[in-house]
Amino acid sequence: MTLPEVSPARLEEEWAADKDVLASLRENGDRPEIVRMVDVSFRGTEPALDRLEEDAEELGFEVIEREEDEEGEISLFLGREQTSDDDAIRALTLKCLQIELIYDVEYDGWGCTAEDGAE
Repeated sequence: MTLPEVSPARLEEEWAADKDVLASLRENGDRPEIVRMVDVSFRGTEPALDRLEEDAEELGFEVIEREEDEEGEISLFLGREQTSDDDAIRALTLKCLQIELIYDVEYDGWGCTAEDGAE
């Protein structure tokens, strides 16, 4: 699958928000080199989310769940095992923005737990 070009301005807009989340993780003792589940979410129509769900594995993700909010808006949550270092998160964000363009869905961000290496 060929992934489309993403507007540099759009990527920088998302990266600015990502840096805030990364700073918060670090403040909570996160060790970014630790691999953990990072989830991403997309909003969209049922048909668009169905197509994305069908292709999730090919895109490197596993399906976590689908959720409907109070207004009836549907979100699809996907996840993959990875680190939370800056390069990995920036690459994840770029891929999600490419998915947004391919599937006509709205990327709604990523999240993960802070991992400090303690069991």
